[in-house]
Amino acid sequence: MVNKIKILSAFLLPAVFFLTNYCVADGTGSIDRFALVNRHNPCIEKADPLAPFSVGNGEFAFTADVTGLQTFPGFYQDGIPLGTLSSWGWHTIPSKTPYKLDETFAYYDTYGRKVPYAARTNLPAGRWLRANPHRLHLGRIGFQLQHADTTELLIDELKEVQQTLDLWKGELRSSFTIDGHPVKVVTVCHPNRDLIAVRVETGEHCLENLPVCFSFPYGSENWGPGMADWNSPDRHTTTILKQEMGLVVLKRTLDEDVYYVRIQYSGHCDWIQKEAHSFLLQPGKGSFFEFTCEFSKEEITKSLIDVAGVRADCAAFWKRFWMSGGAVDFSQCSDPRAVELERRVILSQYLTAIQCASSIPPQESGLTHNSWYGKFHLEMHWWHAVHFALWNRTPMLEKSLSWYQQILPQAKKMAALQGYNGARWPKMVGPDGREGPSGIGVFLIWQQPHPIYYAELCYRANPSEELLKRYQEIVFETAQFMASYAYFDPEKERYVLGPPLIPAQECYPPDKTYNPTYELAYWAWGLQYAQEWRTRLGLEPEPKWQDIIDRLAPLPQNKDVYVTTESTLDTFENPALRRDHPSLVAALGVLPESELVDPQIMRRTLHKIFEDWNWPSTWGWDYPMMAMTAARVGEPELAIQSLLMDTPKNQYLPNGHCYQRKNLPTYLPANGGLLTAVSMMAAGWDNGPKIDAPGFPKDGKWNVRWENLMKMP
Repeated sequence: MVNKIKILSAFLLPAVFFLTNYCVADGTGSIDRFALVNRHNPCIEKADPLAPFSVGNGEFAFTADVTGLQTFPGFYQDGIPLGTLSSWGWHTIPSKTPYKLDETFAYYDTYGRKVPYAARTNLPAGRWLRANPHRLHLGRIGFQLQHADTTELLIDELKEVQQTLDLWKGELRSSFTIDGHPVKVVTVCHPNRDLIAVRVETGEHCLENLPVCFSFPYGSENWGPGMADWNSPDRHTTTILKQEMGLVVLKRTLDEDVYYVRIQYSGHCDWIQKEAHSFLLQPGKGSFFEFTCEFSKEEITKSLIDVAGVRADCAAFWKRFWMSGGAVDFSQCSDPRAVELERRVILSQYLTAIQCASSIPPQESGLTHNSWYGKFHLEMHWWHAVHFALWNRTPMLEKSLSWYQQILPQAKKMAALQGYNGARWPKMVGPDGREGPSGIGVFLIWQQPHPIYYAELCYRANPSEELLKRYQEIVFETAQFMASYAYFDPEKERYVLGPPLIPAQECYPPDKTYNPTYELAYWAWGLQYAQEWRTRLGLEPEPKWQDIIDRLAPLPQNKDVYVTTESTLDTFENPALRRDHPSLVAALGVLPESELVDPQIMRRTLHKIFEDWNWPSTWGWDYPMMAMTAARVGEPELAIQSLLMDTPKNQYLPNGHCYQRKNLPTYLPANGGLLTAVSMMAAGWDNGPKIDAPGFPKDGKWNVRWENLMKMP
């Protein structure tokens, strides 16, 4: 069977890449963004282990408890832990054995070839290579609280707790009383430096009881939120490089890894070393004191900045952030679900800005705590970052897109090792670009077309020859691998994907699985857009790429619905296959309509999933994925139901995080996916309905106002 993907004319005309139909929200023709943001400032009145708040800048984040610092880490360790993480802070525990990735290789038959995959995780090499390097908890900064009689103060003894995260200013304000004495704390993060600034105000008689403790741990090979080893003081050093009135500089050395900490403080304070890696900033008399704490991979040579300066820079940054880019306003909607949807949208914008806008792709738990040792998953990068372009914040996407250029040599080396052309992008990976061994991840392929998608979004935002040349190598090397990976079946005269592979729905054996629905559609889309990039650059189309597009296997179906893979046609008969990600619907939802996909069949498939799927086994990004499919097949009410489905993995906490499970209490792909779906539902998609907010119901209850969003492909 011959299939050709349909490339609609809208894809080829830069003029339609920008939707200029803004919805009027007030007399100036724009949404009142100040009101929109501030009505969702999260506030709490008691300590909640699942509701700490973070401040950050995309490269660095600091997560605080109700005191505005990290005073009670034990209370939060089984909820969302209190961490200080960065994009550059990584650590490797030395091994006596110089482990190499090829020690983890298992060889899988690939149409007569033995292809190596780093799938042996039960060996010492596999365990060490998975856990190293790991992201480093840079240090804990918290009050050492005590009563007037010097006894330790417990978290439930704090009274009159009030804490608000001012989203418009990026400012965390905390207040509480200790033995009747009021304490106010302001915590902010500098927008361009990995630095927090703190102001503490209280009565004169209480200030001396508010020393701030700075503590530093060793790195941890733990998988989950336990991101620090506090019990190995002899395995690292903390050296005072400089100490003078109002200033301390520390050097942290953990094996071969080094970073620096600079603390600047005001008021009558003393700096006291308690232990090898623990220090006290002890305030004296007065009604307030302030300090800044900056972390850096290199020695800190930037000029000192006071707390007032940091607060001003922070407020200016966040005002620019909220006033630029897209906005969606649900305040004129009468559907009662709109309030919660708007809350999730606003908080997700804040969280992805501080957690996901880095120079490297983010880990699934962002810069809050570790998951998968702090490494990032490139198949999830789409869900973290695509929304930045759709909300007209494309530079936030481009920051991490450039990282693919840095690891291109490693990706090409892996493809060549396996007998393929081009670049094969890893799955679980650290900043060095080296694949993390995995019994599942190394067989995934749906991350391969992602860089083409990112580059296309960037081109739509800036349709220039300079941008085409900037990313052409990423696009073409990606396509070369995709074309090389597709196998031509001479018997059926078609191209197939796998085996071995594991689809996005990860409950399939790699050696028996082939032709997954989503991946087939994505392969055609990616190769077609690589061809389009060649045309834009004045190059001839690649004949092999076109042959694959024209003769790719059809999407597998059974009983008038699509199924996940051609190798398992019983998706909806076998309960074991109705779990994990219902990723087959992404073939028309995440991806646009094409001749590969029948919208009516996809509509029936979506309804079938809603009828009987194992929802506790799903993940947070599955819900926006289904919403995008519902919107494209003309089911806007089902799109709303998808976004707000009451299931265990679709709960959004007071701080905006999407809880998944105990060892994964934050999950940023859900937040990013939500923003992608809402943008699409508001601004529409290429060749979609020519109506306003086409993804929302037209029942009179969804008067959605939006502006400055970009159409989705």
